[in-house]
Amino acid sequence: MTEFTIEVVLAVAVGIVIIAAAGIVLCRRFRKNARAHALDTMEGQEFEYYCANLLAANGFIEVEVTKGSGDYGIDILAEKDGVTYAIQCKRYTGLVGVKAVQEAYAGRDYYDRMVGAVMTNQYFTKPAAEAARKLKILMWDRDYIEYLEET
Repeated sequence: MTEFTIEVVLAVAVGIVIIAAAGIVLCRRFRKNARAHALDTMEGQEFEYYCANLLAANGFIEVEVTKGSGDYGIDILAEKDGVTYAIQCKRYTGLVGVKAVQEAYAGRDYYDRMVGAVMTNQYFTKPAAEAARKLKILMWDRDYIEYLEET
């Protein structure tokens, strides 16, 4: 009788652990989907401030959202570990093209920053990725934003 009771208790304990683990996974997926939906429904300027706050929470300093017009394609200026950044934010419903990369390239030089980047809630077209590699512009896509959200 004692062996049966220990087996039952162990089986119940294992079941509880499995259910708890499944619950944690589902909660994380739900939160991730909710954040993804929020990213996709933000207005452009709201997305810029969201990205600026995300960068600041991840060790960037002197994070500044530029004024809307006349920003030369740059939405955020920031610094991390002595490296200065000029960042173009794009909250799109589709893939980000070459134009955003060109804007980051021009804005990086205009603001005399070391690194240019395009930060987006989406992903990049193949030509945009090729241009970014050639022009040495960082591509911070949806996966990078999700990584920053989790750290």
